[in-house]
Amino acid sequence: MTLQTIKSLDGKDEYVLLPIAVYEALKDKIEDQLIAKEAPIDDDDEYVPFILEDYIDNPVALARIKAGVTQQELAARLTVTQAYISKVERQDKVSPKLLERINTALGK
Repeated sequence: MTLQTIKSLDGKDEYVLLPIAVYEALKDKIEDQLIAKEAPIDDDDEYVPFILEDYIDNPVALARIKAGVTQQELAARLTVTQAYISKVERQDKVSPKLLERINTALGK
């Protein structure tokens, strides 16, 4: 016995033609597989919200992103270069004076 396949436009097997006898023998298993594919998602796959603070440690970058401002825009408000803002955002620590200046520029 040989099975025939029907290929998709990109040349991959997409369908299989089965003799009725084979289909009848496998019908229950096929239906079980189709039902399993349509089953609702487990409750274990709950939505986990994205929390920006979990990914960004630098307070300057965090404040800027929350304000919806680009590095270029913040640099223009502070009359510094974008490269300077980038450098500050890569630092582990930021002085309170600089952070206050940045918060003022962001309208906080």
